[in-house]
Amino acid sequence: MKRYCGSEQSGRSMVEMLGVLAIIGVLSVGGIAGYSKAMAKYKVNQALEQASTLMVNIRSVFANQTSFTDATTANVIALGIPTGDMLNAAGNGMINPFNGAITVNPGGAVNGYAANETFTITYGGLDTNACQTIALADWGSAASSGLIAITINGTAFTWGAGANTLPLTVGDAATNCNAAANGNSITWQYR
Repeated sequence: MKRYCGSEQSGRSMVEMLGVLAIIGVLSVGGIAGYSKAMAKYKVNQALEQASTLMVNIRSVFANQTSFTDATTANVIALGIPTGDMLNAAGNGMINPFNGAITVNPGGAVNGYAANETFTITYGGLDTNACQTIALADWGSAASSGLIAITINGTAFTWGAGANTLPLTVGDAATNCNAAANGNSITWQYR
């Protein structure tokens, strides 16, 4: 009769398990980084869509009015112009995908348009990358698109000749989207 020693073990060694855990860790880090980039891109796209929709809806509602003097955040909300994802939890204000405020106001006089002929939409609380991407989006190729000015952190850009003209350049966006994290704002002025 032969005797067998119980020296054969089944299962995985500690080195093999550590190798598997290392691979899982590397894949997780890559997945989290990819997810973060995808979420940032999603938020920017959502902000672009919101701003465009808000502008079109305001212009549509005020089409038969003689001025935009009543184009305020409160009136826009009361008229049901913003989509549901723009309203804050209390329903008395608007927020963008970056949790910054969205405000609507009558505009000021610019490029030959009287103050009552324009309105503004402001997105606050944007991080630097979002500010740059949103500022560089195609907002129209001339003043005929309805866009009169874009203001980034207090610096206005308008159609025409000279300094600070539209369309914005990459350098304009990089220079002006420089506020602290989530401290950038963009204002669009439309007629």
